[in-house]
Amino acid sequence: MNRPAQHLGMRHLALFVDDLAAVEHFYVELLGMDVEWRPDEDNVYLTSKGHDNLALHRKQPDLNTAGGQKLDHLGFIMNNAEEVDQWFEFLKHHGVQMLTEPRRHRDGATSFYCMDPDGNRVQMIHHPPIVSSI
Repeated sequence: MNRPAQHLGMRHLALFVDDLAAVEHFYVELLGMDVEWRPDEDNVYLTSKGHDNLALHRKQPDLNTAGGQKLDHLGFIMNNAEEVDQWFEFLKHHGVQMLTEPRRHRDGATSFYCMDPDGNRVQMIHHPPIVSSI
């Protein structure tokens, strides 16, 4: 069986979060995403210029996530390496917990890691092959 036509890339991510308001504030107010849809008080769907969809779901007490699927990090693509540095300074200024300083990688990418308010690792990255395909 042949592989179907090429997919359009990963454009959707869903997170269970403890503090929905704080995590929404991080992605909307600091990272500039827009609220696309809020079906109820426990769920909100965010978008970045219509390219991506980030679903935030309030973690329910009866939901057993211990020992289940784990997320390493989620990433936001920057237009150039200078923007990575600018985002680092902006987020640091707003008290975001920084995990690394911006660094240049051997493959030409530039990135740093920080934490969202719910403890998810977020990477801000410029990766030339991705940017050239957008």
